[in-house]
Amino acid sequence: MTGSEPFIAAVKPLVDAMGGELLPPDEAGLDDVVLAWEGQDVVAVRLPQLADSLDHILAAMERRKGMPLAELDRKAKQEVVRVLEARGAFSVRHGVETVAGALGVSRFTVYNYLNREKEG
Repeated sequence: MTGSEPFIAAVKPLVDAMGGELLPPDEAGLDDVVLAWEGQDVVAVRLPQLADSLDHILAAMERRKGMPLAELDRKAKQEVVRVLEARGAFSVRHGVETVAGALGVSRFTVYNYLNREKEG
């Protein structure tokens, strides 16, 4: 298993970006994904729950923008809503409420941004 460290190092950024968690393969649950390297199970990936993923996506967007999403101007907030819609954020239960809270706007405003996109 000593040759698997480069593989684990290679997949870690992807797992981190998804908000997942790396575990030893013998601790994998039924919903975890076990990854093999050279015929040996070397690491398990615990995927996040959808609601946790949305929080993770919002935090990553804040890091990329370099400021809280609530401080963005209207046009930038509309772009955030477009990106989140493309990533399925509004199919998550309470997704609109979660996004509205992060953007510092009302649910009504988020729905307006979504409807404006569909009309345009």
